Amino acid sequence: MSMPWRTGLPGRPEVAVPPARMPMLQGRRPLKRWRWVGAFSDELLLCAAVARIGPLPVSWWAVWDRSSRTLAEHTVKRVGPVRLDRGRVRIDDGPVTADLTVDEVPGIETISMHPGGGYIWTRKQGGVRVRGDVTLADRAFVLDAPGFVDDSAGYHARRTSWLWSAGVGTAVADGRSVAWNLVTGLHDGAAASERTVWIDGVASEVGPVAFDGLDGGGGLRFRAEATRAHAENALVVASDYEQPFGTFTGTLPGAGEITGLGVMERHRAVW
Repeated sequence: MSMPWRTGLPGRPEVAVPPARMPMLQGRRPLKRWRWVGAFSDELLLCAAVARIGPLPVSWWAVWDRSSRTLAEHTVKRVGPVRLDRGRVRIDDGPVTADLTVDEVPGIETISMHPGGGYIWTRKQGGVRVRGDVTLADRAFVLDAPGFVDDSAGYHARRTSWLWSAGVGTAVADGRSVAWNLVTGLHDGAAASERTVWIDGVASEVGPVAFDGLDGGGGLRFRAEATRAHAENALVVASDYEQPFGTFTGTLPGAGEITGLGVMERHRAVW
């Protein structure tokens, strides 16, 4: 099989990827899979996700109210509070309810081998529209904002770590819409990577990036406003995760100087 592979290239590997059913194990490596949806407006920054390591589920959400400087977030080892279906996000948990539609597109797919593990897959959708209603305690919002969808699955190495940046914004010079997906640690080869910049919805692969921790990556600088973090060590499975919401300034290939909103992420996992 020819890997890495990216949307638009010939020779797509003949391996099972979503929506096809993937085996729970490849050799001794359990299947990991997740869907993460984010939306970024002047009022609210939010995300919701559902993940599984083998048969074990976990879900989480976070909502940052930028005017009241209020962050609400929760992580649970079940799916119920968060429902992520094709084109829809629903949250019903504690102080937060949300019912959102996502204008999904085919996205950019990447299939790679992962060192020490098996093959891994991802599909990223940058700049898709997210619309609907959100309540946070006694405040109600009507959301209509650009967002981001990350679908991933595969047989990752026992010890996996990555740095990630995803967001949406505007080119300063001409007002074009931009979105980006930058990463090290996953699908990060010199070519056929998942690194992508979308300009007015048109996707282009960009070259390798270097990250300055959670302060930015490539030509972007990041200013955190609120941080969702979660760490646990369950012996067989461990995770140390930090994902701040915030603002971006700097430059992107093809877009020049931009301003934007989104997330940075640092994740170290033993799974």
